[in-house]
Amino acid sequence: MKTEIHQNAPSGAVYGLGLIGAAIYFISHAAGFWMCVLGFLKAIVWPVFLVYEAFKHFGM
Repeated sequence: MKTEIHQNAPSGAVYGLGLIGAAIYFISHAAGFWMCVLGFLKAIVWPVFLVYEAFKHFGM
């Protein structure tokens, strides 16, 4: 019987903490209910915003 061990827990923890932090940030700046929903959706894809801003900053 073959045993596979996946060692990606640290990256999942970093993403999870980032998700919580981004959700708090985006929802705290929301003006209404639908903006809170949009803030939560933005919090799910926060790495996209991070990479986009990094590329924009470094001129890529």
